Amino acid sequence: MIAARVTTWWTILRICLEERLVYRGDYALGTLMRFMPIVTQIFLWTAVFAAIETTGEEPKTIAKYTLPNFIAYYLLTMISRAFSSMPGLASGIARDIRDGTVKKYLIQPIDMLGFLMLGRMAHKAVYYLVAIGPFALVFVLCRGYFESGWPDTTTMIAYVLSLLMAFLLGFFLEATIGMIGFWFLEVSSLLFVYMLFNFFFSGHMFPIDMLPGIWRDLVELLPLHYLAYFPAAVFLGKITGPDLVYGLWVQLGWVVFFMVAARVAFHFGVRRYSGFGG
Repeated sequence: MIAARVTTWWTILRICLEERLVYRGDYALGTLMRFMPIVTQIFLWTAVFAAIETTGEEPKTIAKYTLPNFIAYYLLTMISRAFSSMPGLASGIARDIRDGTVKKYLIQPIDMLGFLMLGRMAHKAVYYLVAIGPFALVFVLCRGYFESGWPDTTTMIAYVLSLLMAFLLGFFLEATIGMIGFWFLEVSSLLFVYMLFNFFFSGHMFPIDMLPGIWRDLVELLPLHYLAYFPAAVFLGKITGPDLVYGLWVQLGWVVFFMVAARVAFHFGVRRYSGFGG
């Protein structure tokens, strides 16, 4: 039974990989162009730091971030977002529910969330296969911005774990939002609000630890900062020791929470779902 299921999932994953390798043939140029905003970010923050008045020989900082820290952080959030972003997942689920194509998951022995997860795994694998060249080029050219150098082994393991959990969190969070389509015909407005909050509170726009006092505490109560800020902060050594262990456990807790939430939403959603026609 287990062997048959593993064979089925491997077949689905292999087909998803082959499919994306075919239609991603022209993806290299598009992927490269995604790195162009880095240039504008470097110019922007260089201008911001140049405008800061300093006294003596003290380095210019903003909320304990130097210019190299900011650039390094922004580069690392690009990797975090590449793992955690799930473009079209929630809207695709809601569309399948609205159009009735969700029936294929109800009449065939294929788990919907498992099938979508394999598709996203294939998408990310092909993306990094194509993007590894541009990523390597950008990081080589910008290596001078990483003042602390390459992290130690323990930090690197924690960083990889945080990226993998960011992928799972991003998937199940958006899948849960998509399942709302069982109760509402249209979720585009909800998705717009989510993406707006996601952009600000994930740390993609600025480091979360720049926020003062209670505002930082409130944002850290949300799962969104584990999608971009947390992995980048781990790599840069801004979260260490007990705080790092605690952060990884909380991130895992959010993954489990939304994994269960997506399953529960699907379970109760299909109980009220009605499909008509051939």
